[in-house]
Amino acid sequence: MQISPELKEKHGIDVEVLYLRNLEVKPSSQEFKAFKEEVFQGIRAKHTLTSLKDHAVVRAYRDFYWRIGIDPTKLRPASEALVRRILAGKPLPEINNLVDAYNLASALTLIPMGAYDAEKIKGELRIRTSQGERFVGIGGKEITTKGEIVLSDGEKILSIYPYRDADATKITTSTRAAVVVLCGVKGVDRDYLRQSAQKTLEIISRFVPCSASYQNLPL
Repeated sequence: MQISPELKEKHGIDVEVLYLRNLEVKPSSQEFKAFKEEVFQGIRAKHTLTSLKDHAVVRAYRDFYWRIGIDPTKLRPASEALVRRILAGKPLPEINNLVDAYNLASALTLIPMGAYDAEKIKGELRIRTSQGERFVGIGGKEITTKGEIVLSDGEKILSIYPYRDADATKITTSTRAAVVVLCGVKGVDRDYLRQSAQKTLEIISRFVPCSASYQNLPL
């Protein structure tokens, strides 16, 4: 994966990547749902709706949003939005075992993440500034990009970094290989990002049938 040196310098863009093969994507198990409730209890014991915004990791993503022109009180960083749902007593969306697992890891670690069908990725992954390209997010909403920070392959945009993933590479029951990207920004310690990747791999490996590996990328 390549990261634009300018974006790395200005915004501290950093990533950790998990590679998943031989996937069996299906509805989440009852075992996972029981584990999820245990994690929810821990999150509710650690955070409140009032204190969450002042957590150092949450603050780093909020500050990043402000720098790129997004109001994080209106469009929440993805991991913060998940935790807010939990604290408000609302369920997390149930999509499939892989998406559910990494969403739970995101809420637990406060690190935004995205997962992409590896068989639909063409060429090398890059984090760069968009150049007026077409982007269709999950759910079908189409936009023309205007200089956003994006994750792309050699042909298309996979996500608007780090909060909106593309419909074309979303995880489905047909997905057999995937790439999970943990999205770091300035203010998020690299060691913490690495630990979060390891925790995410642990959760996915426990609940999603797959061959999983983790690479600490030289950037």
